[in-house]
Amino acid sequence: MDLFNQEEFTNLLPFDGDVVYYGAILTIEKSQYYFEQLLRDIQWEHDQAIIFGKQITTKRKVAWYGEQSFKYTYSKTTKSALFWTKELLELKKIIEDKTGETFNSCLLNLYHHGEEGMSWHSDAEKELKKEGAIASLSLGATRNFVFKHKQTKQTISVCLEKGSLLLMKGKTQAHWLHRLPPTKKVKSPRVNLTFRTIDL
Repeated sequence: MDLFNQEEFTNLLPFDGDVVYYGAILTIEKSQYYFEQLLRDIQWEHDQAIIFGKQITTKRKVAWYGEQSFKYTYSKTTKSALFWTKELLELKKIIEDKTGETFNSCLLNLYHHGEEGMSWHSDAEKELKKEGAIASLSLGATRNFVFKHKQTKQTISVCLEKGSLLLMKGKTQAHWLHRLPPTKKVKSPRVNLTFRTIDL
C-alpha cells in the first residue's frame, strides 16, 4: 500500500479472509469511457461450462487476457489468453497503484442485464497464485455481490457501483464462496474485470 495514502479500508469479512471494497476509483466520465471501449474492442465470447457432464453455453460473455498466452481452466474448459489491450493495461496500472498488488492476467465478464448472474463459486483454480489477490473492477450497471462462508454459511453482501474496485486476497477463496445474484430490476449491461496472477 502507498505509504503516503492515508485512506483506511475495512475488511468486509469477519474472519477467514480479506476483502476490501474501495468504492468508485474512476470518475463517472472515465468509467463510462472504459465501459464503452471494452464493449467495443474486447473479443467477447459466450462462456462454455460442463455441468453434470453436459456442456452448456452461458448467456453472459467472457474474455481472457494477459501478458502471455496463459492457459486457464475452469468449469472443465480451457482458455488461452489474448495479449493485453491498451485500455486493459491502463486499468491494470490504476488498480496496481491503488492496491499495491501486481497482476499478469484478467478474466472479463459481460452481463447483458440483471437476469444474467454467476452462481456460488470460489476462484481457486490450480493455475492461480496460491492466496494471491484478485481485483474486481465493475463498469456499467450497479449489481449486488454476495459472499458465503463454506462452513458457517454466513453471508456478506456488498453493492458494486460503477467504477468501483473490490479486492479479494489471503484465505478468502479457501473459506468463502461468492456469487453475482440475478435480478430483474437491472436492465442495463455490466462489465466486470477480474485481474489475477497466474503462477508461472
